[in-house]
Amino acid sequence: MQHYRDNESYTLFDLRGKHVVTIGGGTGPFNVLSSLKRYPCLITAVVSMADSGGSSRRLMDEFGQLPLGDLRQALVALSRKGALWRDVFTFRFGKGNGHRVVQSNGETIEMLLDTRKVAEQAGVSGHSLGNLILAALQDVNKGNLLHAIQDTQEILDTAGNVLPVTLSRVTLCAELENGETLSGETDIDTRGKQRLETHELAPLSPIKRVYLAHEAAACDDAIRAIRRADTIIIGPGDLYTSILPNLLIDGVADAIRASDAQKVYVCNLMTKHGETDGYPASRFVETIHSYLGNRVDRVILHDGSFPEHLLERYATEEQHPVRADVEEVRRLVPEVIVDQLLSVYQDSLVRHDADRLVRAIFTPPDVFVM
Repeated sequence: MQHYRDNESYTLFDLRGKHVVTIGGGTGPFNVLSSLKRYPCLITAVVSMADSGGSSRRLMDEFGQLPLGDLRQALVALSRKGALWRDVFTFRFGKGNGHRVVQSNGETIEMLLDTRKVAEQAGVSGHSLGNLILAALQDVNKGNLLHAIQDTQEILDTAGNVLPVTLSRVTLCAELENGETLSGETDIDTRGKQRLETHELAPLSPIKRVYLAHEAAACDDAIRAIRRADTIIIGPGDLYTSILPNLLIDGVADAIRASDAQKVYVCNLMTKHGETDGYPASRFVETIHSYLGNRVDRVILHDGSFPEHLLERYATEEQHPVRADVEEVRRLVPEVIVDQLLSVYQDSLVRHDADRLVRAIFTPPDVFVM
């Protein structure tokens, strides 16, 4: 098992001027981007456009927008503008009766939240303000999403560029082992949660494959960034609903294979019920290789250590640590990096430690210690 010396100076001075591309969707790339932006590299986040739920779904249905949620998260992660603008773009209009109870000098005061009433009347309850800003900027730019993203990058003073993997609307589909077909990223993503909520006893049929209902061309700028990259980071993120949809877009897997970049896959910390139940790390890697049509150069794995109380909490949701079967993964890729990469938020959520993850991605092989 290889670890790196815990000395940041080993890692990142040679990133100056390097082109780094991240590929993913959802919350997975957020930690990578939020840490990577502190270093002198040229960052491009290529973002999945398969999202079909929440605020993104409503904007798609009501205004014909492409999904904006994953783009917004990447933009916020790269923002250098400060907490205020990040809070603006992550603010979500609440739902409820328009009231809340607050404490003032020890006294309980009931306050009317006009924003909630206005939100309900305007039909924006539950919407992300960042999504609405992006949608408005797209309208200002006569429907050009790339120009809207560029304007948002200027507002947020981002440390890099964010690009949609495609400018076409896509529908992600999954064929299950039992022959059933699911249509839509949300239905695939939430089927495990729905099973738990309905107390369904029958086991979920595993996913056999995912595919797009219709072919979709890649965004030209995204392909250009991938071809020029020095390092391509795939993941972390939900395997079938956040990572693989990018590789299904026409030209993306071809561009990654053709790139001279080092290809790095960051494996998830936990399995996801309904997607990757029982998957060891090697199964994640094999699946990536199958859709990519080639191998990656380096895989990053967590060493498997978790607080016991969090294991119990995640187990109630049928989520479990991804087993780091290092020797199996080592048969699949040239470099396997294993380290303690866990960070715990609010004593309840497990995430990758952003700084340690970035160091694991970029530390040269000759710096590793056994």
